[in-house]
Amino acid sequence: MINTPVIDFHAHCGSWGRFGVVDDPNLYIRLMDSAGIDKACINSIFFGDARWANNLVYDRFVTKFPDRFIGVAFVTPHYPEETIKELDRSFNKLNFKFLKLYPLYYRQPSDSGGFKPIFEWANQKEIPIMCHGKDDIDAPGTTLIKKYEKFSKDYPKIKWVLAHGACMPDINSVTVAKELPNIWLETCGSPTPLDGISFAVNHGLADQILFGSDMPLFDYRHQIAKVTAMDASEEDKKKILGLNAIKLLKLDI
Repeated sequence: MINTPVIDFHAHCGSWGRFGVVDDPNLYIRLMDSAGIDKACINSIFFGDARWANNLVYDRFVTKFPDRFIGVAFVTPHYPEETIKELDRSFNKLNFKFLKLYPLYYRQPSDSGGFKPIFEWANQKEIPIMCHGKDDIDAPGTTLIKKYEKFSKDYPKIKWVLAHGACMPDINSVTVAKELPNIWLETCGSPTPLDGISFAVNHGLADQILFGSDMPLFDYRHQIAKVTAMDASEEDKKKILGLNAIKLLKLDI
């Protein structure tokens, strides 16, 4: 294993029986130790009640294992009267580090009006947001570059992390990250193409790639191997495995 801090930027909690997902923190830690992962940024997006979901993250993982888990907030536009209050609580009281959004559960794209108050709040507070770059609910003709050009213009203080954006050799994700200064690409995903993550590295984006696992949907050990065994310099692997996340989240590690 490479001698460097390893931060998983993309992990979930909350049981999901359909996929055999069980959120036992002791299981997470055992697999993290096996894979050489120091800390996991963990969110809970599987529930409509954002306060309950964020409490699950905080009480079940972060509070019990503060040296291993970093809290990530979740809110949904389904309950606009609760959203800003929950954001304030999550970041001011629970000390979460960034926000995870999942527009598919809202059945509206991320550039719809329901997300506007959330983005305005995050822009004011300079909170990073992780979200899928594109979803099948996007309006016809929507392109990744057009969407995030507008986001970058309207919300210039938000740092955007495109979940799964570095998993595949995707020229659209690479173009967005190269042309816009506030875009990061995250690595997790089930596909394992020959030039997946290294495609983005070879386009000069090693400083903008973040290792993620999607645990417990995917196994830590499978996901980290895509980084540690890829064709890239050790320096670039260290950035992707944790140094970029430390810098982005201003972690004291």
